[in-house]
Amino acid sequence: MYEHNLNEFRVLPVVTARDVESTVALSRALMAGGMQAIEITLRTPAALDAIAAVKEALPKMLVAAGTVTTIGELEQVVAAGVPLALSPGGTDELLAAAAQAPLQFIPGVASASDVMRAMDYGVKVCKLFPATVLGGQSMLKALAGPFPDMRFCPTGGLNPDNFRNFLALPNVVCCGGSWMVSAELVDNQRWTDIEHLAREAMS
Repeated sequence: MYEHNLNEFRVLPVVTARDVESTVALSRALMAGGMQAIEITLRTPAALDAIAAVKEALPKMLVAAGTVTTIGELEQVVAAGVPLALSPGGTDELLAAAAQAPLQFIPGVASASDVMRAMDYGVKVCKLFPATVLGGQSMLKALAGPFPDMRFCPTGGLNPDNFRNFLALPNVVCCGGSWMVSAELVDNQRWTDIEHLAREAMS
């Protein structure tokens, strides 16, 4: 189990890779805007190729894999040399495999029981997902009581108007969001806008 200083990342842009070329271009724009990390979700056939291409094009950027839901997918991202993997949830099988894998794994949680299960496997950071649906900041404040040492990366429903409120909570290390990499921006190749939104989020 590896540990990354997620505080440095602040906002983890959650990217759905349409194709390799556009994913590399948007990654360059994010990095130009000051973002040091990117989460590329395994939701499309282009995801693994995009992960490899961004790692090669931007060696200083931390490339994480998102939406890792099976042991097979975990094995694929380990083979791709990904240092960080995130999941919307966490089964015992996946948590056990991730605990032995040479990367940091951040499972999704939606309840106190989920957090306790993650702790059984040595997890130090959980992803609260879908964050705003689950009560957002109120939920995170409530979880801080029984789990003072657990840290969270809330994702789902975060936007430019609310993400700073999440980051202000002591048990939040970073947050995930896709507002700076929306389909509209990527499809229209609005790389300057993506860079601007990234810079705004990091300021």
